[in-house]
Amino acid sequence: MGVRAVRGATTVDADTAEAIDENVRELVSAMLERNKLDKEQLISIFFTSTSDLHSMFPAAAARALGFGDVPLMCAQELDIDGAVARCVRVMMHVEDDRDRGLFHHVYLRGAMGLRDDLPD
Repeated sequence: MGVRAVRGATTVDADTAEAIDENVRELVSAMLERNKLDKEQLISIFFTSTSDLHSMFPAAAARALGFGDVPLMCAQELDIDGAVARCVRVMMHVEDDRDRGLFHHVYLRGAMGLRDDLPD
């Protein structure tokens, strides 16, 4: 098996635990579904969030999806002028032999225009 990375991002309307939980669950689930991946293929998931999100760790939403045995890590995104606000980014490392160009990176809500150079 090879190691591949799948990217994704979403935004939340408000800095609340409920909004972060709901939108991160939606994003992680969409990344798995869109790429026909299952939990057993996950190696690790790395989350970043912008400095305006303080209500919860995005990894907690993934744990609630049943990923407690998958290594999860959170970090703060760089605070760049003009960056998308209230944004959570995800990089999933997975075991899969497909060519990296066959993976679909998932951008939801206000994050949809972040990486228009990637295949949909």
